[in-house]
Amino acid sequence: MPAERPAPQPVHYEVRGPVAYVTMNRPEYRNAQNSAMTYALDSAFYRAADDADVKVVVLAGAGEHFSAGHDIGTPERDAHLPFERRAGLWWDHSDKRGAESRFARESEVYLGMCRRWRELPKPVIASVQGACVAGGLMLAWVCDLIVASEDAFFADPVVRMGIPGVEYFAHPWVMPPRIAKEFLFTGERMSARRAYEVGMVNRVVPRGELAAATRDLADRVAEMPRLGLALTKRAVNQAEDLQGLHAGMDAVFGLHHLAHAHNAETAADPLGGMDVRAMKEAGTR
Repeated sequence: MPAERPAPQPVHYEVRGPVAYVTMNRPEYRNAQNSAMTYALDSAFYRAADDADVKVVVLAGAGEHFSAGHDIGTPERDAHLPFERRAGLWWDHSDKRGAESRFARESEVYLGMCRRWRELPKPVIASVQGACVAGGLMLAWVCDLIVASEDAFFADPVVRMGIPGVEYFAHPWVMPPRIAKEFLFTGERMSARRAYEVGMVNRVVPRGELAAATRDLADRVAEMPRLGLALTKRAVNQAEDLQGLHAGMDAVFGLHHLAHAHNAETAADPLGGMDVRAMKEAGTR
């Protein structure tokens, strides 16, 4: 009897010279982020931080899409399972109910993880193709630079759920406030070219050139001294925080959970009854 193949890892890690490549590896689900993937990403980023020979990190997605966002309906969805907590001191969500469960989980795996990854003391470059939606935006936005293929698109459609944007609410900092409002109010896709025009993306290249363009940028950044890169990243991040990024996220995170609570009382579920199919259909407009 042939041995069973091991389950594919949700994240692939590889080092090429001074660059660590962290690749989300659930292409059959458009790299939807379950908890297993989130914690695997955390481990990969720690690994890159600890490796003295790694100077730059590239975050990518296997297959046709960067990431379609948080996993809200695949067969491997694991939101109810306990994981070893790393991003905060909130209790285990898996044996709790209501706000005690949802607030604790999202404080850990969404807002908490993203804040930790933003502080990785090495430049991180997102290499984005296809869908970068909702939770996918959060992963791209914690990166320092974004290279996008011409077919990439960006969207945060969760206002359709009655929720004011994803948990890592960086919208008014990664794009002008009026553009952020339009982006959220309509839930429409923003093209890579438009994202470049509003300053959310650094470079847009043909799909076939995405990997090479990302690698070239990573190699150029890696020529700089490691400490100089770390201090420069800290300086810019501190400037963003002085402009209200950190406090603003805390405020909106509370509104986000108010919306979940309202949905739980008035709709089919805390997501306002919007399942994967409904969100996908809405996103095709």
